[in-house]
Amino acid sequence: MKAQPLKGRPLVSVVVPCYNYGRYLPDAVGSVLDQPGVDVEVIIVDDASTDDSVSVARRLAVQDPRVRLIEHQVNRGHVATYNDGLSRVTGDLVVLLSADDMLAPGALARAAALFEVDPEVGLVYGYAAEFSDSSGAVAAVRRRRAWWSVWSGKEWIALSCWRGRNFILSPEAVIRVKALEAVGGYNPALPHSGDLEFWLRTAAHWSVGRVNGPAQAFYRIHPGNMHIALLDSAAADIIHRAAAFRSLQNLSERGHWTPYVHRAERALAREALLVGQRRLDEGGGALEARTMMSSAVDVSAAAGGSLRARILERSITRAEQDLRPSDIQRAAEWIRRQFDRVRWTLWKMVGVS
Repeated sequence: MKAQPLKGRPLVSVVVPCYNYGRYLPDAVGSVLDQPGVDVEVIIVDDASTDDSVSVARRLAVQDPRVRLIEHQVNRGHVATYNDGLSRVTGDLVVLLSADDMLAPGALARAAALFEVDPEVGLVYGYAAEFSDSSGAVAAVRRRRAWWSVWSGKEWIALSCWRGRNFILSPEAVIRVKALEAVGGYNPALPHSGDLEFWLRTAAHWSVGRVNGPAQAFYRIHPGNMHIALLDSAAADIIHRAAAFRSLQNLSERGHWTPYVHRAERALAREALLVGQRRLDEGGGALEARTMMSSAVDVSAAAGGSLRARILERSITRAEQDLRPSDIQRAAEWIRRQFDRVRWTLWKMVGVS
């Protein structure tokens, strides 16, 4: 769908939760205040930081009246901090922007234009370009013409369940405040997959849009937020995502979502088995692969008797005998990496893969 220019000038509230990210706050807040075509308010919620975050936030608030600071006297955790900020917004649209991330130039106007054209859309996201402190954010992407994709909420949930994936990193997501008021904030029962559950819950009631083309946000890669590439972390991620998808059954019309949940469980179990197999094909240990096998069965009991599980079991036995990956295993992993590149390119272009 061809993108349309923004005609109005909505107020966008940007909640910036912060814990010990004082060194990043000026960049995050600056990326919001510099947004053209929209009015903005920035709500920094400091969760009892022990660094200079509060002093930095106070200085930013003094420098620009669009910035205000909420200070927690005791640490409440990230979900409570998110919800505290979200409960204070006064705008038409809202973004939850981590203090270590940034919005891309023009991102809010591009998202707001889609909301303006389609009142049924409750969530808009886009491409979030990763960057590191050394690489620089603006240099990470090239300027591209924007175009839109719009799905019914049911269609978007079906795609997410089919892959068992969370298609949204987070800083690129913009929510219609009316949608936030209707569905509520983050679920404190899901601290590790609350974002995915929030997107799914929103999509259950609203359409979902995406701004394709230019980056909508910049996601900072650093030791404090990186998903460490260890299989026990991957196994935990599988379990947490399963909990988020299962939350669909807590919504009204529970039976309607049950087939979707079962599809997500099968996708997650398949992913767990594949990760275990890939680790072995790369020369990893049998114990790590068994961890993934266990998480697959935890998510979907039927996975234990699948062909993929039997192949993985044979590979584990081979690894336990200290045998190196065969030529076939190494070739299979090379092919998988090529498919990974295709899927990543597709996700970057259209937001699903």
